[in-house]
Amino acid sequence: MGAKLLPLRRTSGDSAALSDEALVAACSARDTTALAALFDRHHKDVHRFLVRLAGVDDDVVDDLLQDTFLEVWEGAARFRSGSRVRTWIFGIAANLGRQHVRTDHRRKARAAVYLERLPEGASTPGDALERRQQLERLAATLDELPHDLKVAWILCDLEEERGVDAARALGVREGTLYRRLHEARRALRAGLGEGER
Repeated sequence: MGAKLLPLRRTSGDSAALSDEALVAACSARDTTALAALFDRHHKDVHRFLVRLAGVDDDVVDDLLQDTFLEVWEGAARFRSGSRVRTWIFGIAANLGRQHVRTDHRRKARAAVYLERLPEGASTPGDALERRQQLERLAATLDELPHDLKVAWILCDLEEERGVDAARALGVREGTLYRRLHEARRALRAGLGEGER
């Protein structure tokens, strides 16, 4: 069991030296400076995660990003120190993304946005064409994955979160997370024509 988080009692205006856990505890005590510090530390990672997950235009991603940190503010008192704060925030973003995907009918745009955000890495025109085709196949396969498999793959393989932390953030058993990750990887390999490994 983790130690109980105590609300922050600020002696100075500098929140940069505080841990994420201390900032979450301060948020639970309704300290807006702590929320701003958490946002400053994690908004770029959460934005990138939402782009990869939802694959919608930037206006919607920005709304989801804002909603994520509003949920951090509202749910700070429920945070348990068993997982990293960053991973917990990803879990909130994943849930909001799931709600958005369920109600939004712009699935075709997701693949295009995902492809635009991936870096180019080809040295010849033939390599560039082959890479582009691979990325299109990957994006199409990712687009077809069930939400839970997609979240597991993005959290573990793209965001490089530890499986145990990702499982806690998503509220599932570690074995369930690894099963989802395995199924996602298998589907993506098949989509790229690589077959079983």
